[in-house]
Amino acid sequence: MILGLSIPAFTALHVAISLAGIAAGLVWFVALLRGRWLPAWNAVFLALTILTSVTGFLFPVSTLTPAQIVGYVSLADLALALVALIGFARRGRWGGVYIATAVFALYLNSFVLVVQSFLKIPTLNALAPNGSEPPFAAAQSAVLLAFLYFGYRAVRRNRIATT
Repeated sequence: MILGLSIPAFTALHVAISLAGIAAGLVWFVALLRGRWLPAWNAVFLALTILTSVTGFLFPVSTLTPAQIVGYVSLADLALALVALIGFARRGRWGGVYIATAVFALYLNSFVLVVQSFLKIPTLNALAPNGSEPPFAAAQSAVLLAFLYFGYRAVRRNRIATT
């Protein structure tokens, strides 16, 4: 039991939080790329992304796992994002710092989504049962390249808009 829920129920809750965070992040990110700032979507994205990482640490494990390492990296990244957003109100270079850290947090959740998809979806698992085959590498590479490209564009647009 975790927080009064069975492990399968808690897992379903954790997954729902993660997917909702990714969806909110994508809405915010697409709007950002179009030159619009959506504060409510941004707040939902941040809250759900933090909650995703925090709930991930509640699963019973006896050793440090790759998922926990991603969670620690995500929380450190999100702490810096909050400093840039709240502490410095995205002023000056902090606007770019915020966008870069928020996009990185969204990427990390998307990275985990791809990993979990290849583990849990039978069709994808058949293509890459060990997570090291070319289809898995191609999917992860596509996600990484998309986030690098669009993240760069978002930061660059912010720098131009604030200078």
